[in-house]
Amino acid sequence: MRALEQLVDHRRRLVGDNVRLTNRLTSALKNYFPHVLQWFHDKDTTIFCDFLTQWPTLKAAQLARRSTRERFFRAHHVRYADVIDQRIQAIKSATPLITDEGVIAPTALLVQALVSQLRVTLQAIDAFDDAIAQHAQSHPDFPLFNSLPGAGAVVAPRLLAAFGEPRERYTSADELPQYAGIAPVTERRGNKSWVHWRLQCPTFLRQTFVEWAAESIRHSFWARAYDQQPRNKGTSHQAAVRALAFKGIRILFRCWQNRTPYDESVYLNALQRRGSPLIHNLARGA
Repeated sequence: MRALEQLVDHRRRLVGDNVRLTNRLTSALKNYFPHVLQWFHDKDTTIFCDFLTQWPTLKAAQLARRSTRERFFRAHHVRYADVIDQRIQAIKSATPLITDEGVIAPTALLVQALVSQLRVTLQAIDAFDDAIAQHAQSHPDFPLFNSLPGAGAVVAPRLLAAFGEPRERYTSADELPQYAGIAPVTERRGNKSWVHWRLQCPTFLRQTFVEWAAESIRHSFWARAYDQQPRNKGTSHQAAVRALAFKGIRILFRCWQNRTPYDESVYLNALQRRGSPLIHNLARGA
């Protein structure tokens, strides 16, 4: 478990490096080659790195033969001919932002350096993903977290690392959402009180639970209804997802303590026995 926790933490730091590199790339490209930012929505991809390596400037991209550009896109799994035609036409018709080589050449050199770093970082993240998957799947508690709706291959190992192996790590279902910053904080001063989310908390841990809750809406019948309740009252999407994450942690805590994989039918039956209003909302939604 210690190795898995370290792998998840190191991957988190690499993702932070990835964000910083793509931000620096975006800033540099805006100075002389902003067109490529419109042609490629995702910057942390192999096709984006390869395009800038092969054509670091607009002039280089426009001087390339059409057949060369077509082969490039097909080699990177862009299969639709109309998409390839649109990109090639966009390259052909683009107007240079500047023509001063005193700006273009040094900035293009910086872009090449940043692309090299980004490429290595992306490869490292893939290697950590493989290592995390191997360590998580070999852990006896992994089926418990893998059974969760919306967890998947990415979030399930992160949830496993968040809970850990020793059951005495958390003594109640309230401790983890408070530590992760999911539980709301109520402040009182005199006759006034207000509620806000916790500011001092491990943000990556909070992000893990929020991402899982958001994805569970697509895979869980009750989670979709639970998310819709506050939104019908005017609550924002993010606030509704945080409320769902708070509820999901409490459910997962019980499964974790009992070493029992999540079963949605069991939970729905429990809601029905308690006469939960969520059951009526589910019935109306059905």
